[in-house]
Amino acid sequence: MDPDAVKSTLSNLAFGNVLAAAARDYKKEVLANEKAQGSRPVNEEVDLDDLMDDPELEKLHADRIAALKREVEKREAFKRQGHGEYREVSEGDFLGEVTRSDKVICHFYHKEFYRCKIMDKHLKTLAPRHVDTKFIKMDAENAPFFVTKLAIKTLPCVILFSKGIAMDRLVGFQDLGAKDDFSTTKLENLLVKKGMLSEKRKEEDEEDYEYQESIRRSVRSSANVNSDSD
Repeated sequence: MDPDAVKSTLSNLAFGNVLAAAARDYKKEVLANEKAQGSRPVNEEVDLDDLMDDPELEKLHADRIAALKREVEKREAFKRQGHGEYREVSEGDFLGEVTRSDKVICHFYHKEFYRCKIMDKHLKTLAPRHVDTKFIKMDAENAPFFVTKLAIKTLPCVILFSKGIAMDRLVGFQDLGAKDDFSTTKLENLLVKKGMLSEKRKEEDEEDYEYQESIRRSVRSSANVNSDSD
């Protein structure tokens, strides 16, 4: 099968989902307005085909697609800089990694320390959510120069870099309740507060989750209707 054809089909399906979601939102708005105005029966159906041809909806769809395209291009640019994943770096690559990106979170760890493994798990979860921030880690045993230079005394130690400058740090779990069972959300909120993660990105991820959930609910509802009709 032609990979380009598959890619095109997937893109069309994604755009179709956006348009369908916008149409559903528009339909709800129309029904709500007309219910408030009392201009037509509450249970009267709005033709989805008519909504699809509505100029305002088409503009909404075009704007949404343009915004999605810009976001995809921005995310791809970040990924080319090593964002979007939680990576191990060597001492020789460290300076280049922290100076090529505006925001970098670096975990200095020891491979035998249990708490370092806990921090690893949470940072690995956050990295793909926040592509505008780079997430890296470095084995403290293999980086004696920077461990000394950055005065790292306790592990795990997460250094927060802004434009190549170490602005802040998380030492152990002191800022996370001093317990091992803190949640990823707790760490995420702390990093948002310290300016290392984007609050907007966090909200967009929540909206994406709600949107995907609405699609799944619609599919389940449709399946149930079809099953009842059989």
